[in-house]
Amino acid sequence: MFADRLETRPFARAMLGSFAELVRGAGNVRVGDVGCGPGHLTAMLGDLGLDAVGFDLSAAMVGHARRANPSLGFVEASMEALPVEDGVFGGVLAHYSMIHTPPAELPAVLAEQVRVLAPGGLLLASFFATDAADPIRFDHKVTPAYSWPVDAFAELVSDAGLIPFARLVHDPASERGFLDAHLMARLS
Repeated sequence: MFADRLETRPFARAMLGSFAELVRGAGNVRVGDVGCGPGHLTAMLGDLGLDAVGFDLSAAMVGHARRANPSLGFVEASMEALPVEDGVFGGVLAHYSMIHTPPAELPAVLAEQVRVLAPGGLLLASFFATDAADPIRFDHKVTPAYSWPVDAFAELVSDAGLIPFARLVHDPASERGFLDAHLMARLS
């Protein structure tokens, strides 16, 4: 399903490239890909010069990622409890992985991502966006998911202690009609 590694998604690819460039420029090239799934973006981060490790709750996804990318590290773990020390990562990628988190639980997930970021570290979160006033729950092939108003998502990121500084919202890539959103934030 993910073999194209973003070849058909130029905006997501551009944000991932910008994220990698900014992380490299800050000096700490260790990054965590939370909710890495089959590891295709973890591999892209490695190709972009970052020391990437992938985390996923699914043992099957971690197993697939390890087989597909034997030179990279993949760990079975929850986004709410990453098995790493505080402040180790120069960046955290959450590419459509937080979409399955119920709104009331999202602050805890963001707090964990903040915990593992080094000062100046970056978060790149990609998610489905909506123009509605509140998050919208919808059926997804994996498990229920949520589409977020971009300003509300950015506010949660800010409340977690990060400073949002870049966002890209563009036409939908899905049949559901939600917008695609990418938000980058920095730990002060």
